[in-house]
This record gives sequence, C-alpha cells and structure tokens, in this order.
Amino acid sequence: MTHLPDRPDFDVIAGWVRPGERVLDLGCGDGALLRRLIETRGVQGWGVEIDDARVLAAIGNGINVIQGDLEGGLAGFEDGAFQHVILSQTLQAMRHVETIISEMLRVGREAVVSFPNFGYWKHRLDIMNGHMPVSERLPYEWYDTPNIHLCTIDDFDAFCERRSIVVRERKVFDESEGREITEEHNFLGSLAVYRIARGSP
Repeated sequence: MTHLPDRPDFDVIAGWVRPGERVLDLGCGDGALLRRLIETRGVQGWGVEIDDARVLAAIGNGINVIQGDLEGGLAGFEDGAFQHVILSQTLQAMRHVETIISEMLRVGREAVVSFPNFGYWKHRLDIMNGHMPVSERLPYEWYDTPNIHLCTIDDFDAFCERRSIVVRERKVFDESEGREITEEHNFLGSLAVYRIARGSP
C-alpha cells in the first residue's frame, strides 16, 4: 500500500502548477504550500491570511502575504492576475462560498479547491451512530468547529454544474487508508482536490 504524504492535496497542487506561474494561495496559513511551490516550481507566489500569528509565520517563511478577510472577496486583485488561485481545505469554513469561488475564477485562469468529503463512509457511520464526525483531519466537536458548510463530492459536482464551472481534473484520497481512490469517490474518499475553471458563456 502506498502511504500518502501528510498533505496529499499539496502534492496534487504541486503537480498541477507549472514552473514560473503566478499563484495566489487563499488562507495560506504559515505559507508552507507557497514555500514548496516557490522552491520546487519557481512560482511567483502571494498569500492571503487573516490570522496574525500565521501571517507572521508566513513572513518568516519568506512569503509575500497580505492580511485580509476572504469573506470580503478579492477586490484588491485584477481580473486574470494569476494562473492559479488556491483554496486548500478552507472552503468548508467559508461563510460566502459562492462569492469566493466566483472571485477565484475572476482573478485566476484556474482555481484549485480541496476540502474534506462529508460523504465519506466513516463520516456517514459516525452520524448513523448519532454523532458528528471527529477525526484526525476533522478534530473539532460540533460546538467548536470552524466548519460551517459541510459538503460532499456529489454536492460540489452539482454546485459546479449549476454554475457552468468546468471541472478539469479531480483527485480523491482516503487519508486514513493512505491511498488514492479511483472509484466510488463520494463514498470511499475523505479528501477531494479539484482543478476548476470558468465555463464558456
């Protein structure tokens, strides 16, 4: 069995980003993904982060980071300014999901979104047993979770279809089993990574 790295979505994203691209990482945290993309792909990277400590950590990692609240959109960025705009395991904590996805596709040629799949069979089992899912990747109890929009892979597919968003590629993983999932994504996958673009008008 192939064992996944600590953040399999980072590996997928690094494979989708071409050398030298302009990349914007939303909710960049300590800048670990951007640091990796700069070192391995030679990208020009910028991050947006709201948390004071994480902004300082990103600066310490040598990342160009802007402190800002993503719920306010990306008004400071021009249309098509980036090849890739990334939202890595942050979608579920966003209040205005439609706005941020639309803004990502406005300022970027492509958007990359990763999120935990709440259709995963272990999550379903937790709910059948009467409890909200708690795991290593979702360590929060119902009363202290920052996750406010809990979606499944099927939900996100429907979201994209209704808004004429093109899904160019999708990778799904079962992190607890340490493997990529190639079938029955919505049932067997715990983490999804999408590469999406705006469809033709």
